[in-house]
Amino acid sequence: MNADKFKAHPGKSFSLADHDPRDTGDYKNKKMAKAQLQNDIDQMADLQYKLYAENTRAILIIFQAMDSAGKDSAIRHIMSGINPQGCEVFSFKAPSAEELDHDYLWRHYSRLPERGRIGIFNRSHYENVLITKVHPELLLRENLPGIRSVDDVKKGFWEKRYRQINDFERNLAENGVTILKFFLHLSKKEQKKRFLERIEKADKHWKFSYADIRERAFWDDYQSAYEAAIKHTSTDHAPWYIVPADHKWFSRVLIGNIIVSTMEKMDIHIPEVTPEEKVLLEKGREALMEE
Repeated sequence: MNADKFKAHPGKSFSLADHDPRDTGDYKNKKMAKAQLQNDIDQMADLQYKLYAENTRAILIIFQAMDSAGKDSAIRHIMSGINPQGCEVFSFKAPSAEELDHDYLWRHYSRLPERGRIGIFNRSHYENVLITKVHPELLLRENLPGIRSVDDVKKGFWEKRYRQINDFERNLAENGVTILKFFLHLSKKEQKKRFLERIEKADKHWKFSYADIRERAFWDDYQSAYEAAIKHTSTDHAPWYIVPADHKWFSRVLIGNIIVSTMEKMDIHIPEVTPEEKVLLEKGREALMEE
């Protein structure tokens, strides 16, 4: 699969309008995609084993999207073959009082994956240039110097935050963390369909929140905020991928394929044992055979 067409390339013009949420790439049906996804899941499991054994690098996968775009189901399906010992998923909700007493990146530092592991952020530090940009009044809770009202939030404020995020991710990359960022690009029409399904099907009532309907009224504002965030923070060391999300089966196969391709490029290897360790291996064999 040519995943390059879904990548936001640093330094190049970017517009969400150039990305079709209904795109299914080279796949004509679910059956083709399902077979590819299973193959990628199997490969991912093997690569994760090597990553865990190598224990020198980590992978951070970030998911961002509008409500009902399929983040949860994508994570559940794609990571189904991963050993839970080597993978952790964190979902970031509204910040607590303690978290608000620190800078906005503080709570994300403690959730970063350890060496040898895969970490998944279901929503992330990007909320601080997305929901806060659409609702700048939320910034007042952070008690930031010089920000006493919404009128104090100028264009330069957001440019500074994009720079801070880029610096944060560059630091991670330079210390052995491979970063992948996925924006699940859902159409407004498909979101409406999924919201109605949550209302009409009893087993999906628990997923429905009227707050999602209120946020839908800010659709254009969110699209603008996502577009700006992706444009300013897609880098060579932490690229954004625009994943068409109207067809969940395609979202999953595309994400899985990108993860596997990235891990293959990392050239992960199980560490070779030293001559001294080989001697101990042989001694261990002899001891066991003599029992």
